[in-house]
Amino acid sequence: MKKVVHAACPHDCPDACGVLITVEDGRATRIQGDPAHPVTRGFLCAKVAKYLDRVYSPDRVLYPMKRVKPKGPPAGEGARATQEFERITWDAALDEVASRFRTITSEFGSEAILPYSYGGTLGALNGSSMDRRFFHRLGASQLARNICSAAGEAGLKSVIGIKMGTEPEQFAHSRYIIAWASNIHGNNVHLWPFIVEARRKGAKLVVIDPYRTRTAACADWYLPINPGTDAALALGMMHVIINEGLHDTDYVARHTVGFDQLREKVQAYPPERVETWTGIAASDVVKLAREYATTRPAVIRLNYGVQRSEGGGMATRAVTMLPCITGSWKEVGGGLQLSTSGAFGLNREALDRTDLMQKSLGRQARTVNMVELGKALNTLEDPPVKALFVYNSNPAAVCPNHNDVIRGLRRPDLFTVVHEQFFTDTVDYADIVLPATTFFEHKDLQAAYGHYYLQMSDQAIEPLGECRSNVEVFRGLAERMGFAEEHFTDSVEKMMDSALDSENPRLRGINRDRLQREGHVRLNFEKQFLGSSSQFSDFLPFAHGNFATPSGKAELYSEDLKAQGLDPVMTFTPPDESRHSARARAFPLELLARKADNFLNTSFGNLEEVQKMEEVGLLEMNAADARARGIADGDTVRAFNRRGDIQLRARVDGAVQKGVVSAKLHWAKLSSGKRNINVLTSEKLTDLGNSATFYSVLVEVELYKPSH
Repeated sequence: MKKVVHAACPHDCPDACGVLITVEDGRATRIQGDPAHPVTRGFLCAKVAKYLDRVYSPDRVLYPMKRVKPKGPPAGEGARATQEFERITWDAALDEVASRFRTITSEFGSEAILPYSYGGTLGALNGSSMDRRFFHRLGASQLARNICSAAGEAGLKSVIGIKMGTEPEQFAHSRYIIAWASNIHGNNVHLWPFIVEARRKGAKLVVIDPYRTRTAACADWYLPINPGTDAALALGMMHVIINEGLHDTDYVARHTVGFDQLREKVQAYPPERVETWTGIAASDVVKLAREYATTRPAVIRLNYGVQRSEGGGMATRAVTMLPCITGSWKEVGGGLQLSTSGAFGLNREALDRTDLMQKSLGRQARTVNMVELGKALNTLEDPPVKALFVYNSNPAAVCPNHNDVIRGLRRPDLFTVVHEQFFTDTVDYADIVLPATTFFEHKDLQAAYGHYYLQMSDQAIEPLGECRSNVEVFRGLAERMGFAEEHFTDSVEKMMDSALDSENPRLRGINRDRLQREGHVRLNFEKQFLGSSSQFSDFLPFAHGNFATPSGKAELYSEDLKAQGLDPVMTFTPPDESRHSARARAFPLELLARKADNFLNTSFGNLEEVQKMEEVGLLEMNAADARARGIADGDTVRAFNRRGDIQLRARVDGAVQKGVVSAKLHWAKLSSGKRNINVLTSEKLTDLGNSATFYSVLVEVELYKPSH
């Protein structure tokens, strides 16, 4: 028998590709892009094109296991650690977890148990549904899932009130495109064809990034910027735009609040001063501002790299103000896109059932920020964390302050459960390992944060080995714990129906049957009349204001920020860990702890075919910095600060400007010394959103000496 199944890629990428999986005699034999999807249009990124290698990898975790040797990475090379565990049954695994949870709850209280998950899958059900119900009913500590995007979301919403923006299809109509901290060609590849179309029509592509990315290499104009100074550049641009009268006075008057306060604020950011922070010449700041404000339509593709510095929330806020003062929201091909996820409005309460926490605790459980896992595992008290349940994440690799995280994970008194597809860094510290399905092996509902299509992702094959989905695992655990509420017996289909039963008008007419028939369905947007001509658009979210803020307008002055004790307009402060700080005397180089182009965090980093596409273990340096330290291309170097050190190979190229070095995230146990770049990053939080500050890191670099 041969069939083709429609699914959707659930990995942490804005594109949420529609895919077609060919299945023959129960085995997936081909994966291809769905040509009918209006945004992803029939092609896949290089890593997902090789997804059969992932599904059928001999390194998959295929049955439950229990640790029989001390915690820690296995000796020797490679990622497998089967000798550290013994195979057990699902019944034995669930009984063990339930028994340990009961004992810990009895002795320390239920908040001594901490779930830890993030974006291993963005499926609406397997990303968060039955797991949330389980931990709410258990009364476990809650996890603030802030590691990636919370600062940017807070900055965006402080201006426009919602995570929405320009649809990708409209980029084809843009005449001026700014990719701001956005490596479109590397990690938002389905937007790229729309940009190519726009450039064929004469559009200009400008890239602002401290690293010369694939996208920067393709740009008409590349502006390298010092890490953590994006807010200063945006303020400098607004200084020029406002003082030269290039703003849209009518749009500002009708649809914004706080413009007078913003006008006053930007006077402190003339281009000459902005140059000292950003490293971008004052003349280029002026040129950028003028071109952006006068070339219509102009659009900004902003990505989350901006918010991974100490002032990341304010930086995102500043950039988001730009289309609000130029009025480019009015135009097809104008505006800004950071995330579109706020448009979907699924009924999360029906999926997550936060009300179950009242039944277990009678109050809100404490919240632990996932960025501060090292601190939580080593210093948290009243109660201490005694059990950790990890799924959809690999904290032993992705968390900042790696050495403290590992110290906590090694604790013999910490009971750790990991639900995983592979023997990740985190599995090396697990007491119980549970085998997880891939998206080929379960059914889910898929939203997106880079377009406006909701999708049904059908199950293509039976789960390999004894793998179970997140939904099944937490349903089974709830049964073992004796949780009798009917919410724990809900089928996948019933949960989908609950998610779609929303007051969000954009979901009107979209139900499970329709998604099953059509595969992907565009959200409902009312057509909007754009002006005196007969031109209409399917979706211009803020052409006539209608911002989702308390005032209903773009808030250039925010009462909410003022209530938090923050500058209600905007402020720029150089990061503590930057070349502008006193700390730079000891550690004068700014480190970009980048994501690899082909791994998607750490999700694909262990696969041989994907590894061939990515050169790892490099520290990219500017020639001047290398020369000053007696370092040549190819030398082994030691990058270090007070938190730790790591051995890498110098790549002296043009990827970074003077004063900046760059290294990519990889699995720790596949890296030199079984450590990765997060030994150098800190748990310091951002100004808004309490996110991680991966790009506010100072280091020094020297030639490696074996004595180290």
